[in-house]
Amino acid sequence: MNKNRGRVNRRDFFRIGTGAAAAGLFGTGAADGGEKPAAPTSRVVLIREQTVVSDEGVLDGGMLHSMLNRAMTSLFEVKTPEDAWKSVVKPADVVGIKTNVWSNLRTPPELEEAIRSEVIKVGVKPEEVAVDDRGVLSNPVFQRATALINTRPLRIHNWSGLGTCLKNLIMFVPRPPEYHADSCAPLGAMWKLPELEGKVKLNILVMLTPQFHGVGPHSFSKEYIWPYRGLIVGVDPVAVDATGARILQAKRDLYFGKPSPISPPAHHIEIAGSRYGLGVSDPAAIDLVRLGWKDDALI
Repeated sequence: MNKNRGRVNRRDFFRIGTGAAAAGLFGTGAADGGEKPAAPTSRVVLIREQTVVSDEGVLDGGMLHSMLNRAMTSLFEVKTPEDAWKSVVKPADVVGIKTNVWSNLRTPPELEEAIRSEVIKVGVKPEEVAVDDRGVLSNPVFQRATALINTRPLRIHNWSGLGTCLKNLIMFVPRPPEYHADSCAPLGAMWKLPELEGKVKLNILVMLTPQFHGVGPHSFSKEYIWPYRGLIVGVDPVAVDATGARILQAKRDLYFGKPSPISPPAHHIEIAGSRYGLGVSDPAAIDLVRLGWKDDALI
């Protein structure tokens, strides 16, 4: 097995910086000579419920679990949540749930537990399921994992423009700065590493209270989060992240009363598709299914 597969070299940085990055977040792969697809190729589910987060910021964990299962049955076009989760994991799998524990806006523990409980219902042994973020490289379950479920909240990020599902796997690499150049444009490369390639079965972008603005590293202010009260669920991480990015960009424009591009540009999303083949970012290629509360959806 080639241990260097998926790692980034100087040639990669040059090609990314002068090619795919210029195509923009919502491009059609034009940097690689691609054409807009004739029909959607990736299914993504956006589900929202007005009362999942109260006006005081209290989360209804039971409703969140129900939202997740509704999204799953729609995503996989099956009748029951159990059938949907069977499309993600099998009883013999070792499952790592990659979360995000940034204290200001973390993956809700209620969502972590909902995912864990559904995986166990499918027949995966409880001891073969782990939830982790910063300790994934040393976690014995993650070291043996055959399936990964990837979940994190969407937020503005000082290095990559946006903290996304694509970026959430950065803790799997021993030297994250290798992937920070050009607004983290090479993030898609790490998905090709032997430890990760083909193992990520599901991506859940948490849109309960996304952060749409910030200044500087680790910036956070309650002024710049809003109760969107949703989840974006899909197999294709590029389509999931691109959908979230469109919503967050619309919120920025609305809040500031003028076009306010995400800065730095979150072009790692488009590049993950056009350069690394991880999915599609073009809205025309995304079959977006909308469930639940429709007001102020921004998309």
